[in-house]
Amino acid sequence: MFNYLLSIRFEYPYLLLLILVFILCSLYCKAKIPTYIVPHLTIFSKTHTNTSALQTLLKALVILGTIFALASPYRNFDTQIIKNDGIDIVLSLDTSGSMNELGFNPLNPMESRFTVVKDIVKEFIPKRVKDNISIIVFGNSVMMATPLSFDKDAQLEIIDYIDVGIVGDKTALIDSLVSSTNILKSSKAKSKVIILLSDGADNASTIPLDIALKLLKKYSIKVYTISIANSNKIILNQIAMQTEGKSFSANSKDKLNEIYEEINKLEKSEIDNNKLTFKSYLFFYPLFLAIISLIILIYLKNRE
Repeated sequence: MFNYLLSIRFEYPYLLLLILVFILCSLYCKAKIPTYIVPHLTIFSKTHTNTSALQTLLKALVILGTIFALASPYRNFDTQIIKNDGIDIVLSLDTSGSMNELGFNPLNPMESRFTVVKDIVKEFIPKRVKDNISIIVFGNSVMMATPLSFDKDAQLEIIDYIDVGIVGDKTALIDSLVSSTNILKSSKAKSKVIILLSDGADNASTIPLDIALKLLKKYSIKVYTISIANSNKIILNQIAMQTEGKSFSANSKDKLNEIYEEINKLEKSEIDNNKLTFKSYLFFYPLFLAIISLIILIYLKNRE
């Protein structure tokens, strides 16, 4: 309950200053009325005092309730990105059989390469709050695990279900670039990026590299390539250079983590104002209290 009250905000908080005006007037602006002394009516004094106190309380509730309603209290209950002016990112992950090899994490030698990659990608995704992200995986063929989406929670859950060999044990690296391009080609984002990670040479693609590069240039897509272990660094370097991206190489979990951190800094998004905030307005409650108090006050006045 206390946390709920702390989460309440006001659209017009300056109107709450009227409470000070009300308090000052109640102390210094009392109306002057004539006094009539009627003997032998002391038996009614207690009832009159109680009624007067109740009326004073009701007046306060009417005024305070009205002021709080005018200040328009509300709570935020959801925020969504509503414009696509940021960066669209495709995370292309190698799930070939060699990603099952151990020893990539010196602190946990029994951890497979792909387990390390999943952990780091799951740390990277929440940092891209303002960006659309898609995830594809490649082996013998290419599969889209998630479409372009702002739903980071769903993507983190899906990553848990991705495993080595899900689309075969080979490496269709070039085909993955074309699939990523198909996802990004109709994007209206100011920047389109593919982060391609692989640990082996391409041995399953059906599309030539030059075709993939032409498509990437046509749609102005930048590629950051990350090679781990025995991947074909020559091809990855060429892809990065031809698309004005950058090529990285990692031989441990710490190095891979540093690479994703660097990419995160290189690709900054600037759409702070493009959010839709859903509000739950609460003015009805103080207004209802004020109306009920006013009705009771009028009833008591009419009884006098």
